[in-house]
Amino acid sequence: MFRRLLIANRGEVAVRVARACRELGVAPIGVHSSADAGASWLEAFDEVVCLGGRTPSESYLRLEAVVQAGVQTGCSAVHPGWGFLAENPRFAALAEQHGMTFVGPRPDIMERMALKWPAKRTMADFGLEGIPGSTGLLADPAEALEVANRVGYPSLLKADSGGGGRGMRRVDGPDDVAKAFAAASGEAAAAFGDGSLYLERFLVGGRHIEIQLLADGYGHAIHLGERECSIQRNHQKLIEESPSPALSPEERDRIGAAVASAAAGIGYTGAGTVEFLMHPDDGRLYFMEMNTRLQVEHPVTELVTGIDIVQAQLRVAAGQRLGIEQADVRSKGHSIECRINAEDPSQNFRPSPGVLETLDIPTDAGPGTVRIDTHLRAGDEISPYYDSLLAKVLVHGKDRAEAIATMQRTLEGARIVGLETTTPLHLAVLASDEFQSGNYDTLAIPGWQPKS
Repeated sequence: MFRRLLIANRGEVAVRVARACRELGVAPIGVHSSADAGASWLEAFDEVVCLGGRTPSESYLRLEAVVQAGVQTGCSAVHPGWGFLAENPRFAALAEQHGMTFVGPRPDIMERMALKWPAKRTMADFGLEGIPGSTGLLADPAEALEVANRVGYPSLLKADSGGGGRGMRRVDGPDDVAKAFAAASGEAAAAFGDGSLYLERFLVGGRHIEIQLLADGYGHAIHLGERECSIQRNHQKLIEESPSPALSPEERDRIGAAVASAAAGIGYTGAGTVEFLMHPDDGRLYFMEMNTRLQVEHPVTELVTGIDIVQAQLRVAAGQRLGIEQADVRSKGHSIECRINAEDPSQNFRPSPGVLETLDIPTDAGPGTVRIDTHLRAGDEISPYYDSLLAKVLVHGKDRAEAIATMQRTLEGARIVGLETTTPLHLAVLASDEFQSGNYDTLAIPGWQPKS
């Protein structure tokens, strides 16, 4: 196992990885921007290096500075967390060139799967069918129009290097194509440095389901079941649960086995997630993309399987075997995660930075169990420069009904003072008939009426 490991991220994920490091006897080393100097979450590390700057581009995205921080603090490995440099093959390669093991897949595998269209082609070779659309990247708006006319409307233009909903535009008819193409390509170029686009048929009202996988460097891969992530706003997840109310045990086993086979076939190592969209009519699962990193919502799977995914990542990166066979994976009960963000959902999710005067979320709202993942405490300042996540509230119950009830009691008892949060939205969703029945999709947030 590594002696010292650099965590190339901030906030909640940095604290989460630091906890796993300590549990394995690894010294966690952190980095921070000038804006984060003095933040309470920096106490999670044995040593920290200031990267300077305030915005992400001035700090956490400076890959040379991050690698230098690892070198100067004697780290033998680097964990990228999620976001920032997590899926940047240049960063992974640079870390390896400077003697640090990158906790994740090889740079060539990451590059192959990070680009959406090559990933679709790769997964198709393993029987994971993609959503009908273009057979490659689009040369121009004219080709986009030709493809959209063939697959039908509505269609969706998507950035090949995209993520988080950026570089995506819905197209409802031929007259929309040129304008949507320019907007999506421009946004993608600004966000990712690559304006390449492809097009897919937009499945109205589908369900977003993802499979968690783990793979080691010895050709062994397993899946840890699925998470349902259909409750979103602007393609960003709000609530996740496992298992999905929409997936049968037979389909879970089938699609999970296919994902594990694909991961082993491409030589994948570490933790990853393969995302699917379930057709609203026939229930078919279409491959969308692969995330070659740890996911924000990974604790949902940890609660139902009992497997620590971050520890597994670190062991695999250190050259160890998984030590887990597929038959060893047992999903028990039901788990739900609510992401509590410093945003005002009644004002179109307007950011709400400021000082967190009180953060008190009960953990005794049983009969299910409650887990709070956060990097914050009362008195901390929520910066306008970074992600607005305050805490992830997770519950586990013997069944879905118990998990919902426990989450409702937990959020009803929460006291978060000093800024607006998404808690009212979560409570509305949990109480809605759609969520209670499990009959919901990506089309709308159940139980919530956005401000017109």
